[in-house]
Amino acid sequence: MNPELIVGVVGVCGSGKTELVRRLEELGCQARHIAQEHSFAPNMWQRFSHPDVLIFLEVSYPLTMARKNFRWSEKEYRTELARLDHARRHADLVIETDDLTLDEVLANVLEFLETA
Repeated sequence: MNPELIVGVVGVCGSGKTELVRRLEELGCQARHIAQEHSFAPNMWQRFSHPDVLIFLEVSYPLTMARKNFRWSEKEYRTELARLDHARRHADLVIETDDLTLDEVLANVLEFLETA
C-alpha cells in the first residue's frame, strides 16, 4: 500500500465507514471519512477531501437498522443513496458489506490498494 495515497470512504450511515477508516489509519494509510451522505453537493467528496482512491461501501436498509439501531425510514435511507449517487458512479472500488465482516471489508480494500 502506498502511504502517500489519500483514500476516501463514502457510504450510507451504518455502512462501516468509520471503522474502515480507523483501521486503515492504524495501518498507516491516509484515510478520510467523507460524510457525502449528508451533503446536497453531489461532488463534495471531490472538493473537500481530494482522494486519490474513492471507496464506496454499500449496505442494505435492514442492516443499517441492525448495525446502528437507527430509527429512520426507508425514505431517509433512499435519500442518502441519492446523495451518494455521484460518488458511487466515480468510486474506484464498491463493496457490498451486507455479508462481509469488517475484517473481510478491510482485506478487500487492502488487496485493491496493493494495485493502486
